[in-house]
Amino acid sequence: MQWNEIRELFPRQWVLIDAVEAHSAENQRILDDVAVIQTFSDSVTAMARYQELHRRNPMLEMYVVHTDRDLPEIGEIRWLGLRPAS
Repeated sequence: MQWNEIRELFPRQWVLIDAVEAHSAENQRILDDVAVIQTFSDSVTAMARYQELHRRNPMLEMYVVHTDRDLPEIGEIRWLGLRPAS
């Protein structure tokens, strides 16, 4: 599903989405195909659900975004340095 379709189907809502297909360009994550996992009326509940699902499956590329945004605009952060082993 495309972002503009999501905005039409779920106006003025917080959505928890899964990036089915995505790529990176100019320090942004571009979402080519997105699946809506759940919708919410407030960001606190949306983030709590995100955290719950992320703990279960940290490999999913999920985001919480409000549908009032024209584009999701997801910036990438480059981590430098060492991280502890899992």
